[in-house]
Amino acid sequence: MTAHAVEERLEAVLEPVGLSLAKFKVLAQLVAAGEPLPLRALADMSACVRSNITQLMDRLEGERLVVRADDPRDRRSIRAELTAEGRARHASAARALDEAEREIFGGLTAAKRQSLLELLGSLQVGTVAARTR
Repeated sequence: MTAHAVEERLEAVLEPVGLSLAKFKVLAQLVAAGEPLPLRALADMSACVRSNITQLMDRLEGERLVVRADDPRDRRSIRAELTAEGRARHASAARALDEAEREIFGGLTAAKRQSLLELLGSLQVGTVAARTR
């Protein structure tokens, strides 16, 4: 229940920027990569099926946040590439999320924040392990 409340809060923070958490995650992956990524790689990083990433890419491309381009190394592959608008929207969303996280977790001591991060990291590792079985 608490996780759902945090997720709702973060979604609400992203709404004025015109993004959802799913869209932000894809943009963040492209920003972190520093280069266009194959849709298959984005699907794997997002832990979703290819059809879901295709639908998400349709929406991102419709908003002119990404463009699809042929992969020069593999003619069967399509890559997602950030646009200038995608970079700008990602930066705005990242600032909004940082502020929201400070508000959400501001009441925790540094030690409790560190413990929470470690626990969440353990959950993430467990979730990834369960998906790969």
